[in-house]
Amino acid sequence: MAKRDYYDVLGVSKGASADEIKKGYRAKAKALHPDRNADKPDAEAGFKEANEAYDVLKDAEKKAAYDRFGHAAFEGGMGGGRQGGQQGDFGSAFSDVFDDLFGDFMGGQRGGSGGRGAARGSDLRYNLRISLEEAFSGLQKTVNVPTSVACDSCNGTGAEGGSEPTTCPTCSGMGKVRAQQGFFTVERTCPTCSGMGQIIKNPCKSCSGAGRVEKDRALSVNIPAGVETGTRIRLAGEGEAGMRGGPTGDLYIFIEVANHKLFERDGTNLFCRVPVSMSTAALGGSIEVPTIDGGRGRVQIPSGSQSGRQMRLRAKGMPTLRGGNAGDMLIELAVETPVNLTSRQKELLREFADLSEENNPEASSFFSSVKSFWESMKS
Repeated sequence: MAKRDYYDVLGVSKGASADEIKKGYRAKAKALHPDRNADKPDAEAGFKEANEAYDVLKDAEKKAAYDRFGHAAFEGGMGGGRQGGQQGDFGSAFSDVFDDLFGDFMGGQRGGSGGRGAARGSDLRYNLRISLEEAFSGLQKTVNVPTSVACDSCNGTGAEGGSEPTTCPTCSGMGKVRAQQGFFTVERTCPTCSGMGQIIKNPCKSCSGAGRVEKDRALSVNIPAGVETGTRIRLAGEGEAGMRGGPTGDLYIFIEVANHKLFERDGTNLFCRVPVSMSTAALGGSIEVPTIDGGRGRVQIPSGSQSGRQMRLRAKGMPTLRGGNAGDMLIELAVETPVNLTSRQKELLREFADLSEENNPEASSFFSSVKSFWESMKS
Protein backbone atom coordinates (compact mmCIF):
# COMPACT_ATOMS: atom_id res chain seq x y z
CA MET A 1 0.00 0.00 0.00
CA ALA A 2 1.30 3.44 -0.97
CA LYS A 3 2.28 5.71 1.88
CA ARG A 4 -0.01 8.64 2.64
CA ASP A 5 1.32 12.13 2.22
CA TYR A 6 2.80 13.28 5.54
CA TYR A 7 1.01 16.63 5.34
CA ASP A 8 -2.32 14.85 4.84
CA VAL A 9 -1.54 12.58 7.79
CA LEU A 10 -1.21 15.61 10.08
CA GLY A 11 -4.06 17.50 8.45
CA VAL A 12 -1.97 20.52 7.41
CA SER A 13 -1.10 22.17 4.11
CA LYS A 14 2.25 21.71 2.40
CA GLY A 15 3.27 25.30 3.20
CA ALA A 16 2.41 24.93 6.91
CA SER A 17 4.68 26.57 9.46
CA ALA A 18 6.49 24.68 12.21
CA ASP A 19 3.85 25.75 14.73
CA GLU A 20 1.03 24.60 12.46
CA ILE A 21 2.74 21.24 11.96
CA LYS A 22 3.16 20.84 15.69
CA LYS A 23 -0.49 21.76 16.34
CA GLY A 24 -1.58 19.28 13.70
CA TYR A 25 0.46 16.53 15.33
CA ARG A 26 -0.89 17.36 18.79
CA ALA A 27 -4.45 17.09 17.51
CA LYS A 28 -3.77 13.73 15.86
CA ALA A 29 -1.86 12.38 18.86
CA LYS A 30 -4.72 13.25 21.19
CA ALA A 31 -7.34 11.76 18.89
CA LEU A 32 -5.46 8.55 18.03
CA HIS A 33 -3.56 7.71 21.22
CA PRO A 34 -4.07 3.98 21.97
CA ASP A 35 -4.85 4.59 25.63
CA ARG A 36 -7.84 6.67 24.57
CA ASN A 37 -8.96 4.26 21.86
CA ALA A 38 -8.87 0.83 23.47
CA ASP A 39 -11.92 -0.20 21.42
CA LYS A 40 -10.40 0.94 18.09
CA PRO A 41 -7.61 -1.38 16.95
CA ASP A 42 -6.78 0.86 13.98
CA ALA A 43 -5.96 3.82 16.24
CA GLU A 44 -2.49 2.49 17.10
CA ALA A 45 -1.50 2.29 13.43
CA GLY A 46 -2.77 5.83 12.86
CA PHE A 47 -0.91 7.02 15.93
CA LYS A 48 2.37 5.53 14.65
CA GLU A 49 1.74 7.04 11.23
CA ALA A 50 1.28 10.49 12.79
CA ASN A 51 4.52 10.07 14.75
CA GLU A 52 6.37 9.06 11.60
CA ALA A 53 5.06 12.10 9.73
CA TYR A 54 5.90 14.50 12.55
CA ASP A 55 9.40 13.07 12.98
CA VAL A 56 10.15 14.06 9.39
CA LEU A 57 8.29 17.38 9.12
CA LYS A 58 9.55 18.83 12.42
CA ASP A 59 13.15 18.58 11.17
CA ALA A 60 14.03 21.34 8.69
CA GLU A 61 16.51 19.20 6.71
CA LYS A 62 14.22 16.17 6.57
CA LYS A 63 11.30 18.36 5.63
CA ALA A 64 13.25 19.97 2.79
CA ALA A 65 14.22 16.56 1.46
CA TYR A 66 10.66 15.31 1.74
CA ASP A 67 9.26 18.38 -0.01
CA ARG A 68 11.67 17.74 -2.91
CA PHE A 69 11.68 13.96 -3.24
CA GLY A 70 8.66 12.78 -1.25
CA HIS A 71 8.90 9.41 0.46
CA ALA A 72 11.74 8.46 -1.88
CA ALA A 73 13.99 10.80 0.08
CA PHE A 74 14.17 8.17 2.84
CA GLU A 75 14.38 5.07 0.69
CA GLY A 76 17.74 3.84 -0.54
CA GLY A 77 19.65 6.81 0.84
CA MET A 78 18.35 9.52 -1.57
CA GLY A 79 18.52 12.98 -0.13
CA GLY A 80 20.74 11.89 2.75
CA GLY A 81 17.98 10.28 4.73
CA ARG A 82 18.82 7.38 6.99
CA GLN A 83 17.62 3.86 6.26
CA GLY A 84 14.52 2.97 8.19
CA GLY A 85 13.66 6.62 8.79
CA GLN A 86 10.12 5.97 7.65
CA GLN A 87 9.48 4.16 10.90
CA GLY A 88 9.81 7.49 12.76
CA ASP A 89 11.69 8.20 15.97
CA PHE A 90 8.67 7.81 18.23
CA GLY A 91 10.42 8.79 21.45
CA SER A 92 11.83 11.96 19.94
CA ALA A 93 8.63 13.04 18.21
CA PHE A 94 6.29 12.33 21.07
CA SER A 95 8.52 13.84 23.77
CA ASP A 96 8.48 17.15 21.88
CA VAL A 97 4.78 17.56 22.62
CA PHE A 98 4.51 15.34 25.69
CA ASP A 99 4.29 18.29 28.07
CA ASP A 100 1.74 20.03 25.87
CA LEU A 101 -0.50 16.98 25.91
CA PHE A 102 -0.07 15.74 29.46
CA GLY A 103 1.82 18.49 31.35
CA ASP A 104 -1.19 19.49 33.43
CA PHE A 105 -1.90 15.86 34.26
CA MET A 106 1.68 15.31 35.44
CA GLY A 107 1.48 18.53 37.48
CA GLY A 108 4.77 20.05 36.40
CA GLN A 109 6.18 22.74 34.19
CA ARG A 110 8.02 21.99 31.02
CA GLY A 111 11.68 21.33 31.49
CA GLY A 112 13.92 23.91 29.86
CA SER A 113 17.43 23.61 28.65
CA GLY A 114 20.10 24.68 31.07
CA GLY A 115 20.31 24.66 34.86
CA ARG A 116 17.29 25.06 37.07
CA GLY A 117 19.13 25.82 40.30
CA ALA A 118 18.28 29.53 40.35
CA ALA A 119 14.55 29.28 41.07
CA ARG A 120 12.44 32.45 41.18
CA GLY A 121 11.17 33.51 44.58
CA SER A 122 7.47 33.47 45.42
CA ASP A 123 5.22 36.49 45.14
CA LEU A 124 4.00 37.82 48.50
CA ARG A 125 0.70 39.40 49.57
CA TYR A 126 0.34 42.07 52.25
CA ASN A 127 -3.08 43.29 53.42
CA LEU A 128 -3.03 46.98 54.33
CA ARG A 129 -5.95 48.63 56.13
CA ILE A 130 -6.25 52.43 55.84
CA SER A 131 -8.84 55.05 56.81
CA LEU A 132 -11.18 56.79 54.40
CA GLU A 133 -9.33 60.05 55.05
CA GLU A 134 -6.06 58.38 54.03
CA ALA A 135 -7.70 56.99 50.90
CA PHE A 136 -8.89 60.52 50.09
CA SER A 137 -5.52 62.23 50.43
CA GLY A 138 -3.08 59.38 49.71
CA LEU A 139 -0.09 58.67 51.90
CA GLN A 140 3.38 57.20 52.25
CA LYS A 141 3.21 54.12 54.46
CA THR A 142 5.98 51.97 55.94
CA VAL A 143 5.09 48.28 56.21
CA ASN A 144 7.03 45.45 57.83
CA VAL A 145 6.98 42.36 55.63
CA PRO A 146 8.26 38.97 56.84
CA THR A 147 10.02 37.42 53.84
CA SER A 148 13.06 35.54 52.59
CA VAL A 149 16.12 37.55 51.56
CA ALA A 150 19.37 36.52 49.91
CA CYS A 151 21.87 35.01 52.35
CA ASP A 152 24.77 37.40 52.99
CA SER A 153 27.16 34.63 53.97
CA CYS A 154 27.09 32.93 50.56
CA ASN A 155 25.74 35.81 48.45
CA GLY A 156 22.69 33.73 47.67
CA THR A 157 24.54 30.80 46.06
CA GLY A 158 23.88 28.36 48.90
CA ALA A 159 27.50 27.17 48.81
CA GLU A 160 29.98 27.64 51.66
CA GLY A 161 33.27 29.51 51.36
CA GLY A 162 32.86 30.93 47.87
CA SER A 163 32.43 27.54 46.23
CA GLU A 164 29.93 27.14 43.43
CA PRO A 165 27.09 24.65 42.94
CA THR A 166 27.88 21.93 40.42
CA THR A 167 25.69 20.57 37.65
CA CYS A 168 23.70 17.53 38.72
CA PRO A 169 25.25 14.44 37.06
CA THR A 170 21.93 12.57 36.98
CA CYS A 171 19.90 15.07 34.94
CA SER A 172 22.76 17.13 33.45
CA GLY A 173 21.24 20.29 34.89
CA MET A 174 17.74 19.77 33.44
CA GLY A 175 16.11 19.16 36.81
CA LYS A 176 14.10 16.32 35.27
CA VAL A 177 14.78 12.84 34.02
CA ARG A 178 12.94 10.98 31.28
CA ALA A 179 12.21 7.29 30.94
CA GLN A 180 10.61 5.40 28.04
CA GLN A 181 7.59 3.35 29.09
CA GLY A 182 5.88 1.78 26.09
CA PHE A 183 4.32 4.54 24.05
CA PHE A 184 5.04 7.13 26.73
CA THR A 185 8.11 9.17 27.49
CA VAL A 186 7.58 9.84 31.20
CA GLU A 187 9.27 12.87 32.71
CA ARG A 188 9.90 13.06 36.47
CA THR A 189 11.66 15.39 38.87
CA CYS A 190 15.29 14.42 39.25
CA PRO A 191 15.68 12.48 42.52
CA THR A 192 19.31 13.57 42.99
CA CYS A 193 18.85 17.36 42.90
CA SER A 194 15.09 17.53 43.63
CA GLY A 195 14.54 19.40 40.38
CA MET A 196 17.10 22.14 41.00
CA GLY A 197 19.52 21.01 38.28
CA GLN A 198 22.46 21.61 40.61
CA ILE A 199 23.89 20.05 43.72
CA ILE A 200 25.87 21.70 46.48
CA LYS A 201 28.65 19.62 47.94
CA ASN A 202 29.49 22.12 50.69
CA PRO A 203 26.24 23.87 51.76
CA CYS A 204 26.34 27.27 53.46
CA LYS A 205 25.92 26.94 57.23
CA SER A 206 23.80 30.10 57.51
CA CYS A 207 21.11 29.13 55.01
CA SER A 208 21.64 25.34 54.82
CA GLY A 209 22.22 25.60 51.08
CA ALA A 210 18.97 27.41 50.24
CA GLY A 211 20.70 30.69 49.40
CA ARG A 212 18.17 32.70 51.42
CA VAL A 213 17.18 33.33 55.03
CA GLU A 214 14.02 34.53 56.78
CA LYS A 215 13.98 38.20 57.71
CA ASP A 216 11.56 41.09 58.29
CA ARG A 217 11.88 43.98 55.87
CA ALA A 218 10.61 47.55 56.28
CA LEU A 219 9.29 48.87 52.97
CA SER A 220 7.94 52.30 52.11
CA VAL A 221 4.74 52.10 50.05
CA ASN A 222 3.20 55.00 48.16
CA ILE A 223 -0.61 54.83 48.45
CA PRO A 224 -2.16 57.07 45.77
CA ALA A 225 -5.24 59.18 46.48
CA GLY A 226 -8.51 57.56 45.44
CA VAL A 227 -7.72 53.93 46.32
CA GLU A 228 -10.60 51.75 47.46
CA THR A 229 -11.03 48.30 48.95
CA GLY A 230 -9.61 45.72 46.55
CA THR A 231 -7.02 48.03 44.99
CA ARG A 232 -3.79 46.10 44.37
CA ILE A 233 -0.37 47.76 44.34
CA ARG A 234 2.55 45.77 42.88
CA LEU A 235 6.09 46.29 44.13
CA ALA A 236 8.32 44.54 41.60
CA GLY A 237 11.25 42.62 43.07
CA GLU A 238 10.15 43.11 46.69
CA GLY A 239 8.83 39.60 47.24
CA GLU A 240 10.60 36.45 48.35
CA ALA A 241 14.23 35.98 47.34
CA GLY A 242 14.89 33.26 44.79
CA MET A 243 16.55 29.97 45.61
CA ARG A 244 20.33 29.98 45.13
CA GLY A 245 20.54 33.44 43.60
CA GLY A 246 17.37 33.19 41.52
CA PRO A 247 15.26 36.27 40.71
CA THR A 248 13.15 37.80 43.46
CA GLY A 249 9.38 37.59 43.40
CA ASP A 250 7.00 40.55 43.65
CA LEU A 251 5.10 42.01 46.59
CA TYR A 252 1.41 42.80 46.18
CA ILE A 253 -0.22 45.26 48.57
CA PHE A 254 -3.99 44.73 48.84
CA ILE A 255 -5.84 47.77 50.16
CA GLU A 256 -8.80 47.65 52.54
CA VAL A 257 -10.48 50.99 53.33
CA ALA A 258 -12.11 51.00 56.77
CA ASN A 259 -15.74 52.05 57.25
CA HIS A 260 -16.26 55.65 58.33
CA LYS A 261 -18.57 56.83 61.10
CA LEU A 262 -19.88 59.79 59.08
CA PHE A 263 -19.50 58.93 55.40
CA GLU A 264 -20.51 55.99 53.26
CA ARG A 265 -18.64 55.49 50.00
CA ASP A 266 -19.96 54.39 46.62
CA GLY A 267 -17.18 54.61 44.05
CA THR A 268 -16.13 58.24 43.99
CA ASN A 269 -19.34 59.51 45.62
CA LEU A 270 -19.85 59.95 49.36
CA PHE A 271 -23.13 59.81 51.29
CA CYS A 272 -23.74 61.58 54.56
CA ARG A 273 -26.98 61.19 56.52
CA VAL A 274 -27.74 64.44 58.37
CA PRO A 275 -30.51 64.74 60.99
CA VAL A 276 -32.54 67.97 60.86
CA SER A 277 -35.18 69.23 63.24
CA MET A 278 -38.84 69.05 62.35
CA SER A 279 -39.11 72.84 62.39
CA THR A 280 -36.11 73.28 60.06
CA ALA A 281 -37.53 70.73 57.64
CA ALA A 282 -40.90 72.48 57.71
CA LEU A 283 -39.75 76.08 57.57
CA GLY A 284 -36.50 75.64 55.65
CA GLY A 285 -33.10 76.86 56.72
CA SER A 286 -29.39 76.40 56.41
CA ILE A 287 -27.25 73.65 57.97
CA GLU A 288 -23.50 73.07 58.13
CA VAL A 289 -22.14 69.65 57.14
CA PRO A 290 -18.63 68.11 57.33
CA THR A 291 -16.61 67.25 54.22
CA ILE A 292 -14.04 64.47 53.84
CA ASP A 293 -11.16 66.94 53.48
CA GLY A 294 -11.84 68.21 57.01
CA GLY A 295 -13.68 71.30 55.85
CA ARG A 296 -17.28 72.44 56.17
CA GLY A 297 -20.03 72.84 53.63
CA ARG A 298 -23.27 74.81 53.93
CA VAL A 299 -26.49 73.32 52.61
CA GLN A 300 -29.77 75.16 52.14
CA ILE A 301 -32.81 73.16 53.29
CA PRO A 302 -35.96 73.94 51.27
CA SER A 303 -39.15 74.38 53.30
CA GLY A 304 -41.34 71.30 53.46
CA SER A 305 -38.40 68.86 53.09
CA GLN A 306 -39.10 65.23 53.97
CA SER A 307 -36.86 62.47 55.31
CA GLY A 308 -34.80 60.89 52.54
CA ARG A 309 -34.48 64.03 50.47
CA GLN A 310 -30.99 64.35 48.98
CA MET A 311 -28.91 67.37 48.12
CA ARG A 312 -25.64 67.35 46.25
CA LEU A 313 -22.33 69.07 46.96
CA ARG A 314 -20.39 68.99 43.70
CA ALA A 315 -16.80 67.69 43.69
CA LYS A 316 -16.82 67.06 47.45
CA GLY A 317 -16.50 63.29 47.12
CA MET A 318 -13.48 61.03 46.57
CA PRO A 319 -10.83 61.67 43.90
CA THR A 320 -10.50 59.28 41.00
CA LEU A 321 -7.52 56.93 41.27
CA ARG A 322 -5.80 58.18 38.11
CA GLY A 323 -6.63 61.85 38.45
CA GLY A 324 -9.46 63.82 36.93
CA ASN A 325 -12.62 65.17 38.54
CA ALA A 326 -13.64 64.14 42.05
CA GLY A 327 -16.99 62.60 42.87
CA ASP A 328 -19.85 64.34 44.68
CA MET A 329 -21.08 64.34 48.24
CA LEU A 330 -24.77 63.55 48.71
CA ILE A 331 -26.53 64.85 51.82
CA GLU A 332 -29.54 62.80 52.86
CA LEU A 333 -31.96 64.45 55.28
CA ALA A 334 -33.36 62.58 58.26
CA VAL A 335 -36.20 64.62 59.81
CA GLU A 336 -36.05 64.06 63.56
CA THR A 337 -39.09 63.95 65.79
CA PRO A 338 -38.50 65.83 69.07
CA VAL A 339 -38.46 63.83 72.32
CA ASN A 340 -38.82 64.64 76.04
CA LEU A 341 -41.32 67.44 75.36
CA THR A 342 -42.31 69.90 78.06
CA SER A 343 -45.94 70.61 78.84
CA ARG A 344 -45.81 73.87 76.93
CA GLN A 345 -44.26 72.18 73.88
CA LYS A 346 -46.97 69.53 73.89
CA GLU A 347 -49.64 72.20 74.15
CA LEU A 348 -48.19 74.07 71.19
CA LEU A 349 -47.94 70.92 69.12
CA ARG A 350 -51.57 70.03 69.79
CA GLU A 351 -52.58 73.50 68.74
CA PHE A 352 -50.43 73.15 65.64
CA ALA A 353 -51.96 69.77 64.82
CA ASP A 354 -55.48 71.27 65.00
CA LEU A 355 -54.45 73.93 62.51
CA SER A 356 -52.47 71.74 60.08
CA GLU A 357 -54.97 69.25 58.69
CA GLU A 358 -54.44 70.63 55.20
CA ASN A 359 -50.63 70.72 55.50
CA ASN A 360 -49.98 66.98 55.25
CA PRO A 361 -50.75 66.01 51.63
CA GLU A 362 -48.91 62.70 51.76
CA ALA A 363 -50.77 61.57 54.87
CA SER A 364 -54.10 62.72 53.42
CA SER A 365 -53.48 60.80 50.21
CA PHE A 366 -52.43 57.66 52.08
CA PHE A 367 -55.43 57.53 54.41
CA SER A 368 -57.76 58.29 51.51
CA SER A 369 -56.37 55.19 49.79
CA VAL A 370 -56.81 53.20 53.00
CA LYS A 371 -60.45 54.25 53.25
CA SER A 372 -61.07 53.20 49.65
CA PHE A 373 -59.39 49.86 50.30
CA TRP A 374 -61.57 49.09 53.32
CA GLU A 375 -64.74 50.05 51.45
CA SER A 376 -63.83 47.78 48.54
CA MET A 377 -63.23 44.90 50.94
CA LYS A 378 -66.68 45.31 52.48
CA SER A 379 -68.34 45.18 49.06
